[in-house]
Amino acid sequence: MIKKLKAAIFTGANKPFEIKEFDITPPKKGMARLDLEASGVCGTDVHFHTGKLLLEPPKVIGHEYVGRVVDISEEDSKKFGINAGDVAIVDIACPCGECKLCKSGDDANCVNMAVTNGGNPYEVPYFHGGFAETTYAPIENLIKLPENVDPLAACVFACPGPTAIHAFNLAKKAGVDLSDVSLAVVQGTGPVGCMAIAYLKALNVKKIFALVADITNDNLNLVKKLGADDIIDVKNKSDAEIGELIKNASDGLGADLVFEASGNPKAIPTGFEILRNRGVYLVPGQYSNSGEISIMPQLITFKALHIIGSSQYNICDVKEYVDFISKDFKLQEIIKSLASCYTVSDINVAFDDAKARKNIKTVLVKEG
Repeated sequence: MIKKLKAAIFTGANKPFEIKEFDITPPKKGMARLDLEASGVCGTDVHFHTGKLLLEPPKVIGHEYVGRVVDISEEDSKKFGINAGDVAIVDIACPCGECKLCKSGDDANCVNMAVTNGGNPYEVPYFHGGFAETTYAPIENLIKLPENVDPLAACVFACPGPTAIHAFNLAKKAGVDLSDVSLAVVQGTGPVGCMAIAYLKALNVKKIFALVADITNDNLNLVKKLGADDIIDVKNKSDAEIGELIKNASDGLGADLVFEASGNPKAIPTGFEILRNRGVYLVPGQYSNSGEISIMPQLITFKALHIIGSSQYNICDVKEYVDFISKDFKLQEIIKSLASCYTVSDINVAFDDAKARKNIKTVLVKEG
């Protein structure tokens, strides 16, 4: 009897996912099949499901997949150093390698970018994306996890981790000396913001502030565990008041670096306000069309601000993320505690809870 496994099919914006069972087939040359360990629901996935980002159905979306290799040819195993039984993150990005950006070493911004989860789920091998009990992926897109990295912990920040790291790496490429950052502010304490706080703490930044829309005991405790010194509720303070708080903590200067991870357009004017002259603004958080805002562009000029956008990441960033968390078991435990787990069959409940912001991180895991 041919084995069948489940996949959750994206059928269009604001429509329920359909749970379908498909046959398991052998992977083609250069591909491996991985069974689900954990697969995260990213903010991007929610944007697809709400129509803020357009995607043509049907698809098996999801790109934060951590799986156990269950089928790989002996030839490919020797070539890539990946074996059956290994646990790996599947990197979604398939850059072309030929465009100007790829050839200049910037394949994260490839203009011809393809993705591992772009296939039609009704065509062999059916399982192309993350919201399924198994998936097929190019072996060159697999990042093997060391034995000391928990698969669930790795999944929670499988996209947020490389996303934050890529933004910091772009800052380095632009000549920003992160060792000179004395005061940093992170806007938003979702997964990307949490990762940014942990990364800044590892850089030994002296003062780290988190800006959130609502302070609770849970998010206060979380950001302090990750390394933030204080948390500021933006709902109860104007940009000018927040700016004064930051100036008072920095000898009247303002923040050396602000990391925007909230996804709220209203965060941008706040960022301009609280940065010091020649301050650095990293902006990986504005990843969908969430409306327009008014800004004071003269602040860019008068403060000589350094604004760096960052949208994608590449496989090197994923490897750096894995290396980063492998060195800190305590951080892994904190990250793992952020996961709220569901099965593939429960994906519609999972998405409802993610949209309602009931979870910091929604994750699909194997049944049982």
